Amino acid sequence: MSGRLVKLLGCVGLLVAASACSRQKEEPAQGAQAGTPAPRKAAPAKVKLALNWVAEPEFGGFYAARESGAFTRHGLEVDILGGGAGAPVQQMVATGKAEFGISGADEIITARARGLDVIPLFAVYQTSPHAIMAHASRGAKGIQDVLSSGTVALEPGLSYVAFLKKKYSFDKVKVVPYDGGVARFLADKDFAQQCFVTAEPIAARRQGATPAVFLVADEGFNPYIAVVITRRQYWKEHPEQVKAFVAAVREGWRVYLDNPGPTNAVMGKLNTTMDAETFAAGAEAQKPLIETEETKARGLGAMKRERWEQLSQQLVELGLIDKAPSVDEYLLPEFTGARE
Repeated sequence: MSGRLVKLLGCVGLLVAASACSRQKEEPAQGAQAGTPAPRKAAPAKVKLALNWVAEPEFGGFYAARESGAFTRHGLEVDILGGGAGAPVQQMVATGKAEFGISGADEIITARARGLDVIPLFAVYQTSPHAIMAHASRGAKGIQDVLSSGTVALEPGLSYVAFLKKKYSFDKVKVVPYDGGVARFLADKDFAQQCFVTAEPIAARRQGATPAVFLVADEGFNPYIAVVITRRQYWKEHPEQVKAFVAAVREGWRVYLDNPGPTNAVMGKLNTTMDAETFAAGAEAQKPLIETEETKARGLGAMKRERWEQLSQQLVELGLIDKAPSVDEYLLPEFTGARE
């Protein structure tokens, strides 16, 4: 082959290649138009979750939803606001200062009876963790025995305190204000007090006491506790965001129940009054109150209409509200957790 022919073929090859490259640059990808930018991923929706207490195991699933990325996967950026005694969570949610909040079922019904726009979405505690603890050495078999003598520390105004007073009366026991600690309990064998099963009993045991703990739920007063709330108006305006929040919360609680350690470490930095051992003990103590046969059948956070109706009637009978709001006004079928 002559040198001229080789050069000619080489030039032809270059022209073909150049033409192909030109077509690749000019022709848009299949299904797209030239000059159309790639679709951008929607920015996450920023929302606030107002807690009614400080970071403790009762909120583990919410922090786990954030730390595990569940909120992010559902298109949300959640700012968790720590609470404390008297935190006005219902008012914050009803007025739009927070999109979501945590409250007790009895408080939700009371708030609605007073005209606040709050609705329940997800109930963490299927069995109320509120209890009365006394020294095991007293030999009490239940709350009735505890209230038959000695001294009991209770916070006035609580629904379950009103329930216990109506059921047993406080004629045989001295009632003093609850101060939030266990110092007096440790010093007085005849002293009893209200408690949250994930907190005070654990603190008392770690300091050498042997408390007997009696759930108020066993006495017939069992509101859902640590209930996620929003306002109905927000649900109407952003239904997909609300559904996404509930789905992420359910995932977060699954993560926390299965492995609370990593999330406890995060909460421990926010609440330095509790050490790692106390966090672990609290997480273990609450498991049977959160995951029940009901939730295994219907999903974590499930709620039943009958329980809301019963609680409403109890609050009326206790004189805490004048009239029970209609359950249909606030309990949405989308969030009962029922699996058809």
